[in-house]
Amino acid sequence: MVVHGEREILPGATKAEATRALEDFTAAYNKANSANDPSLDADRVTGALGEIDGAKLKAGSKNQPSGNSSYVPLKLTDTEFTIPEKAGWPRWFVTESKANKGRSEDRWLLVFTRSDMDELWQVSYLTIASAQEIPEFKKDEDGLAQPVTANAADLAVAPGRLPRQYATFLKDGGTAFADGAHTSKWRSDRAESAARPGLAQQYIDEPLASGDYAPVGLRTTDGGALVFFTTRHYQKQTAAPGVPINVTNADVKALMTGDPKQSLTLESISNQAVLDPPKSASDQKVKFLSRIQGLTGAKGE
Repeated sequence: MVVHGEREILPGATKAEATRALEDFTAAYNKANSANDPSLDADRVTGALGEIDGAKLKAGSKNQPSGNSSYVPLKLTDTEFTIPEKAGWPRWFVTESKANKGRSEDRWLLVFTRSDMDELWQVSYLTIASAQEIPEFKKDEDGLAQPVTANAADLAVAPGRLPRQYATFLKDGGTAFADGAHTSKWRSDRAESAARPGLAQQYIDEPLASGDYAPVGLRTTDGGALVFFTTRHYQKQTAAPGVPINVTNADVKALMTGDPKQSLTLESISNQAVLDPPKSASDQKVKFLSRIQGLTGAKGE
């Protein structure tokens, strides 16, 4: 019998495949971070994490060309695998593990994805959150999870709209997102920075919603969803005449092109994990579970 994976609803991976993918990722990630060499895990990361990881290692290769002698290898234990079933490609799954880094109460969530049978599994999203904040996923009798579609109409915000909604919120505000460090606080911090004498600050936020940057989400038992999505951010600092732009951060220096005589533009990418409530919920605001942002470029003019 021939099974057409593009039409049949199938698990994103087997437990054995998922276990091997996690082991392969961790081994490559540790080699790359120990050597400060982005080529060593380039085939195991993609999307938002690929850009954040690649830029970090590129800066590290300039600042520590002989490698990172103080790097402690990442160890992931007590892993739970959440594998959704779906038709067609890409296929993906989520791992949730305890790590030997950070707070003891935290869990690391990785989203593994691939676009066809011949590709390696790659990690596109990394989320770190306390165990008590991670929701319970809706699963069937076989233990398989249920993915949400990009245009799911029964959620407060359709997952496919979250990147643009967030970019718009950061610029104009609104009521789509609950108050917190990554929403109202970030907007107020920007407003304070913009008022610094002699140094104008401008911000541009862009949604990313295609390919390995596309939002992915899992149904939760409360009828909502945990959704991962990506945005790109630019912060431009323009100095008044006679006011110098002092660049002291080693990573910014390592990634910078040009000379910041009058302005400095910092480019970063951010991957978010949010709880998107069902439309039946009394509170319709999307709540942030985690956000990881990394510098990906700098340009002086």
